[in-house]
Amino acid sequence: MLLSLTIVRYKKALIPLAFLAMAIHRLPLWLNPACKFWKLMGCGKNGSFSIKPDLQQWALLAVWNNQDEFNKFQKHSFISGWWKKFCNETFTILCIPVASRGKWDNKEPFDSTESTELNGPVAVLTRATIRLNRLKNFWQNVDKVSRLMHTSPGYITSFGIGEAPYYRQATFSLWENTDSVKAFAYGSKEHTEVIKKTRQENWYSEELFARFKTLSCTGTINGINPLEGKI
Repeated sequence: MLLSLTIVRYKKALIPLAFLAMAIHRLPLWLNPACKFWKLMGCGKNGSFSIKPDLQQWALLAVWNNQDEFNKFQKHSFISGWWKKFCNETFTILCIPVASRGKWDNKEPFDSTESTELNGPVAVLTRATIRLNRLKNFWQNVDKVSRLMHTSPGYITSFGIGEAPYYRQATFSLWENTDSVKAFAYGSKEHTEVIKKTRQENWYSEELFARFKTLSCTGTINGINPLEGKI
């Protein structure tokens, strides 16, 4: 199983085409039997959970059986052709699921195996559907966790992605190695306290946490490839 995450950027004048793409790109994804799971999403401005959208930046997360299927999509699909024509930047990360718990729209999208050797950069996906009566609690706490992540040793970059504003949110972050992920997840008092609150106050109606081995990346985002020289 292969995960692809593609982040694209449009020029400001072409933002209406970005909204159009969110509607019309669904059909070729539905009709593609090689694509086992997919989500078209918007992006936040701060690289994590965010109520401030970046209307120039959008995302497609997709699951494939193997890299050949992804390569066919990348070379020949209507969607990739759209990106080439209308987007001024495209950045794609390919990963193998290593561990996953939880569900996304009542599905377990990632077949994972703990036996996969994790050397080099690690990707982490944290995704949740926030209960409407817990939105205030969530947004009051998320900023401090985001600031902490951005300053943690081993942090490379992250993308705030989401299916819907405010309550269906995800963060896809890249780290130098597994040790840096563990240090952030378990070594910070602030992060531990927020995790404890999510359980005590029942913030989420659905959540998913997954780790991935990063295989490759192509393109740039905001003029750079954050994984250049690291894979």
